Amino acid sequence: MNHLPTTKQLRYFVALEQIGHFGRAAEACFVSQPAFSVAIRELESQLNVQLVDRTNKNVTITSLGREVAAQARLVLRDLEDLVDLAQSHQAPLTGRLNMGVIPTIAPFLLPQVLPALRSHFPDLKLYLKEDLTDRVYDRLMDGELDVILIALPYELRNVAEMPLFDDHFYLAHRQDSCLMRSGNGDVDELPSDSILLLEDGHCLRDHALSACRIKNADKVSHITATSLLTLVQMVDADLGVTYLPEMAVRSPLLKNTRLCTVLQESSSYREIGLVWRKASTRQEEFRMLGEFIREHYHVPSAQA
Repeated sequence: MNHLPTTKQLRYFVALEQIGHFGRAAEACFVSQPAFSVAIRELESQLNVQLVDRTNKNVTITSLGREVAAQARLVLRDLEDLVDLAQSHQAPLTGRLNMGVIPTIAPFLLPQVLPALRSHFPDLKLYLKEDLTDRVYDRLMDGELDVILIALPYELRNVAEMPLFDDHFYLAHRQDSCLMRSGNGDVDELPSDSILLLEDGHCLRDHALSACRIKNADKVSHITATSLLTLVQMVDADLGVTYLPEMAVRSPLLKNTRLCTVLQESSSYREIGLVWRKASTRQEEFRMLGEFIREHYHVPSAQA
């Protein structure tokens, strides 16, 4: 009987197939490139197939290699579920927990919640991955992450969702903005291309468009920002107005800016929630984590 591939080999190959570069994939796996390359060659030798085309400077995964990578993800996810099953019989919120979180939540919620979490659960080893919603969801379904903290609604399959709290939207503009003539936050008076939003891929963009009912598409600027910090700087320069979630408005993000914020109608909000695989054996533990976040995160008072 042939030797079976190791989990290390499978993880390395999945990383290579996802990243498409030996050096960067090795770095992502915290291993030297020579050791990484050896592991990939050993996997090919054990399976007696060619997984990677090395005939050019770029990494090309063969068609069979992509099938192997897809199956490897399922194998690794099943192994994660096996570990979860064993850990479910241990004390809750102990051991390793891999959590994904999106960048429009992480800097505002985590600094407030993590110190209390470490104090209450000293045996919990929390590993965080910050990325866009699509990417943390993919990692969740591949078994790389156990649970993700994201903004809802978002179209996801085969998951359980636990809404935690509402995060209301504010219209933000510079105090003396030439774009807001009346100063009452009426977007109908805005000129074309004056609503600045994050670039495609950030769910905050879609939530703002939907929750704030931006019906006139020509009001939305073709210029986009890659982060909330950049977005705030653009608005502070009076290049446009934007919609910010309350957790950002109440954070130090707006400190030393000339921004005014106007709370939007009560139905204009996104929902912060925890999401995990529907088949996870740790769902009670995740619900406990959700309750802890709900209890310990409080919207700060308005900045002076």
